[in-house]
Amino acid sequence: MENLQLLMSGFSVLFTFENILLSCLGSFLGIIVGAMPGIGSCAGVALLLPMTFGMRPTGAIVLLCSLYMACMFGGSYSAILLNIPGDSPAIMTTMDGYPLAQQKKAAKALLTANTSSFFGGLIGMLILTYTASGLAKFGLRFGSAEMTVLLLVAMTSITWLIGENPTKGLIATLIGVLLTCIGSDVINASNRLTFGSIYLMGGIEFTPLVIGAVGFSQIISLVTEKDGDIVSDEKLSMRQAFFTLHEWKRILPPILRSGFIGTFIGVLPGAGPTTASFTAYTLQKKAFKNEVPPGQGAIEGLAACEAANNSACAGSFAPLLALGIPGSATSAVLLGGLIMWGLTPGPLLFTNNADFAWGCIASLFFANLVALFCGLLLVPLLSKVIQIPSKILVPSVTAICMAGSYSATRSMYGVMIMVVAGIVAYLLVKNGYPLAPLLLGFVLAPLLEKYMRRGFATSAGHLSIFWESTICKICLLVFFIIILSPIARRVIGIRKQKQ
Repeated sequence: MENLQLLMSGFSVLFTFENILLSCLGSFLGIIVGAMPGIGSCAGVALLLPMTFGMRPTGAIVLLCSLYMACMFGGSYSAILLNIPGDSPAIMTTMDGYPLAQQKKAAKALLTANTSSFFGGLIGMLILTYTASGLAKFGLRFGSAEMTVLLLVAMTSITWLIGENPTKGLIATLIGVLLTCIGSDVINASNRLTFGSIYLMGGIEFTPLVIGAVGFSQIISLVTEKDGDIVSDEKLSMRQAFFTLHEWKRILPPILRSGFIGTFIGVLPGAGPTTASFTAYTLQKKAFKNEVPPGQGAIEGLAACEAANNSACAGSFAPLLALGIPGSATSAVLLGGLIMWGLTPGPLLFTNNADFAWGCIASLFFANLVALFCGLLLVPLLSKVIQIPSKILVPSVTAICMAGSYSATRSMYGVMIMVVAGIVAYLLVKNGYPLAPLLLGFVLAPLLEKYMRRGFATSAGHLSIFWESTICKICLLVFFIIILSPIARRVIGIRKQKQ
């Protein structure tokens, strides 16, 4: 009850003309930034941060938090309509969002994404309001060993995305893992697989790789295949997008589950919305009922990943405000802002600067609502995107891919990665190799390597560090269950056939 009263005091701080204007401005800019490939919330917040110098801290954090939250909404628009994720958390949105757009259900997909993002963010913020300090302290219990074992469990979940051909799925996963080995070593900075190229010393950039593999490969498919088409004569309207009672029953369980999962992952250091989105989607695909097979336009999968990335965004504020530890790259930029404004994040922030802390949390609630409202208003406008003829859309989308890739690396190197990734991804998909395991392996492998090597360094090379704590033991138990369950199912199936 006390936390609710403090939240109300935060709203009283927020509801001034200046702060409301800043929140609306941040939300609008966040949607635009989120929808533009290659920028993302981290770059957006970093670009706005210098402009807040000289502003009151409360107004500055309202602007930046609103932009951060709205970016999670904006990333889904280009992912659904053009198969180009606006930011990395929206990668999984393309899995079911774009197939829905191809089935002339783009309005339904957009409303599902906006609604799921809103409720997922709301769940995360409610949990943040009541358990910020407790969540932050729990996140601190995840050291290098705990994160290693947790990521090991996440890596085994790749098998849930492999599809009908395990061999091809495994090959795609290994390609993703191999690509992460290119560049400088994460611990001692030695060069790996660079072949003497100065460009490869920095590794393969994630943003141009994703834009090429997901977006540019679709353009290649459209140009080379006669039946390929990513435009339709569908006119989007809110009337056709409204959910039926049955559809509400389909999306609410994934939203609730993913809201809690995303908040928990958002608290963990270094995990972030991208990991939350991957985890929620794979869990929904494997462990729960989907009326439509995931990857073919399942609104359950779309709801799961969108709810997860928004709740992870809210969850990342728990360690940031309560302990001064960023849970994601964007949170790290915000931490720099707090220091620049003369504030010290930590337990005393809620005592010495209560107006600021609770005003920040209140701004997340308001930005979530404003982003939903803006998203709903944009649905009729977005109808023009899918009505553009292919002869105009193809060069336009190609230009967007090139601009997004260039902005991510500030050089033509990013464009080269995008083009090569697009060609390779097109050939892989054409020959039946799934892209999802490749992307998941590319995201998780560097984190697994970093935390595993840190664990060995802190334990002087002793393997026992990975099963000493209770968290490690629980994660290892889950790991062995995932590994052994296919074998167990196969043995049970053989015995039933013999009977």
